[in-house]
Amino acid sequence: MIFYRSDEEIALIKISAQVLGKAHAEVAKLIRPGIATKELDKVAETFIKDNGGIPSFLGYNKFPASLCISVNDVVVHGFPSRYELRDGDIISIDCGVKLNGYHSDSAYTYPIGEVTPAVRRLLSRTKESLYLGVEKAVEGNRVGDIGYAVQTYAEKFGYSVVRELVGHGVGQDLHEAPEVPNYGKRGQGPKLREGMILAIEPMINFGKKGVVQERDGWTIRTVDRKPSAHFEHTVAVRKGKPEILTTFEYIEAVTANTSLMVETQELTAA
Repeated sequence: MIFYRSDEEIALIKISAQVLGKAHAEVAKLIRPGIATKELDKVAETFIKDNGGIPSFLGYNKFPASLCISVNDVVVHGFPSRYELRDGDIISIDCGVKLNGYHSDSAYTYPIGEVTPAVRRLLSRTKESLYLGVEKAVEGNRVGDIGYAVQTYAEKFGYSVVRELVGHGVGQDLHEAPEVPNYGKRGQGPKLREGMILAIEPMINFGKKGVVQERDGWTIRTVDRKPSAHFEHTVAVRKGKPEILTTFEYIEAVTANTSLMVETQELTAA
């Protein structure tokens, strides 16, 4: 069942999303070579709870952490661990917050230290593909228009789009209908109507599109062990122009003029 949220409900989701954006920024302050990823998870959990929220991921289908932390060839759903970040890594941080009864969901991928130019371009272009997908989240379009925008941009550079994992609706439940693939055909899929809330989240691989799941039942890696990037916004479908409810503003205030900054073109207004 697809839900269509009122302006009042959307305002509540946006409050949740502001806490989420600030939680991301608290994590970003600590991202550097030598820090264990489990330390980042502690910071996020504490911040979310201190600000009246509930970590959406913690305990979800027995997931053991507040953050999905995915390093290098891990696409999504990586566990925080004792692993210490190294110069040249990339790390994707995916987080959700439930506040006032509503979830918000977003993700950001950071370069650590001296990352190769090719991998930096992967991050920038994945982020750009997110905004191209977001542009299509307007009333009258279809879900396939979002996926088509992401796919055609990513594949233009020789990257591949993960098929097994998709975006989704979000609201009172963390995952709601409809599914929002990062690939597709224009004019196909469920029709977008004002009030739909979508988590749009390109997962773009440097190499092949195939993925494998680790024995832990969660961690998803690229089949060829090449890097993957992941960026995500929670978005309200509107007439004429989408409304991005989550924000990277707090992250980018922290990462500005540092090696963590992921540059993008001005493809759309945030």
